[in-house]
Amino acid sequence: MPDPESPSLTHAVVSAADGPVTPLRLVAAAEWPDLVAARPTALARQAEISGFKGAAGQLLLVHGVDGALVEAIFGLGKGGDPMALRAMAVRLPAGLYEFAALPEALDPAQAVLAFALGGYRFDRYRKAEGPSARLVAPAGVDLAGVRSLAGACALARDMVNTPASDMGPQQIEAIARELAKQNDAALSVISGPDLLAQGYPSVHAVGRAAGPGRDPRMIEMAWTGPGAGPDSPLVALVGKGVTFDTGGLDIKPSSGMRLMKKDMGGAAHALALGRMVMEAGLPIRLAILVPAVENAISGDAMRPGDVLDTRRGLTVEVGNTDAEGRLILADALARAEELAPDLTIDLATLTGAARVALGPQVIPYFTDDEVLAADLAAASAAVSDPLWRLPLWSGYDDALDGDVADLKNDPDGWAQAGSVTAALFLRRFAPRCGSWVHFDIYAWNTRNQPGRPVGAEAQAIRALFHLLKVRFG
Repeated sequence: MPDPESPSLTHAVVSAADGPVTPLRLVAAAEWPDLVAARPTALARQAEISGFKGAAGQLLLVHGVDGALVEAIFGLGKGGDPMALRAMAVRLPAGLYEFAALPEALDPAQAVLAFALGGYRFDRYRKAEGPSARLVAPAGVDLAGVRSLAGACALARDMVNTPASDMGPQQIEAIARELAKQNDAALSVISGPDLLAQGYPSVHAVGRAAGPGRDPRMIEMAWTGPGAGPDSPLVALVGKGVTFDTGGLDIKPSSGMRLMKKDMGGAAHALALGRMVMEAGLPIRLAILVPAVENAISGDAMRPGDVLDTRRGLTVEVGNTDAEGRLILADALARAEELAPDLTIDLATLTGAARVALGPQVIPYFTDDEVLAADLAAASAAVSDPLWRLPLWSGYDDALDGDVADLKNDPDGWAQAGSVTAALFLRRFAPRCGSWVHFDIYAWNTRNQPGRPVGAEAQAIRALFHLLKVRFG
């Protein structure tokens, strides 16, 4: 697990200055002409030479006559998005900074969190870079809370960035055990053939082909928050934990397999969101359910045409072994129903169709609960964590009807909407009590941007944590 005191993460923001501090000024493009007109002519000349006009992401380093850095000015463009400040953490020279002033539209805590998120580095396999910029948090900001959120996001990103050779089902279990130990939560794990005996046949079928030491397993964590009791709201978090996806016997091409170390992104995000909830001490009951498997190829692999049993009692015809994530989630969602949750949230890197619909940065969610959908949209806007609701369109439901079983995991092609039909498949197994919402996350940055390097990204969980705080905090 990431070190909660990692210098590249939580030490990116500090509570007090321990040396010389450079003012950091944030300016919108519309405000820049007035600001520069009121400052010495030398500033206008520096800005003209560098092309600085306050556009989003622009940085102007203001030097004195002796060459020393006296001020840094960061452009906000139209302003309003605190996550744009992630770029500052890696673009500023090493040193200590503090906000000269914050625009009213920017929440100080969100601005500090953005700086912390931008300072993330994955350096497990290579030497860490040199000293980085640090930010003095404005007075009144809950720095412990900021560090908790940044640390949880780093946990998810570290897990997704780690290759499958070092992040198999057993490593996910180890991380869950450490998380449970740190937060006084109970943990149970069912693995290997015991999955069949204890009612997780689809989890077993998907993961049974993996080699020794990479047995499939069902991980379940239970936690009760301070002041919560048996009648307190129960939130169930379900995360898809496919630690590597070859596609099974319907093998992926090499281009499709290259990033499949990230197919456990749902599990990483469920554990990270659970960590946020537990460290914040929300007065709820929490269950985290992670089916962890490797979709490998061997003589014991499930075959196209096989019919699988599920914990719910429905049978599923395997039309494509590369549509395995929904199979393990089916058993986990059925288990969630047995706990009678008030709210069930599942997170999964489930379909390429979701990326075709919304691209890599905007995350679709599916729910039949109109109030929950509206609350999620509000939470998304409140913390700049982009989400978009897609429909659980029942007109496509019969595309899942099986030929020889209750349903099939590869819907008929006429329905076309792959992310929608995947969500409809999961709805067949989702708890019939409380509310349920499904997130089809990507968990990856596809291009290098300052503060958002190519590699793992934490998505949707900041908005979800905000929702849980508003509802239950």
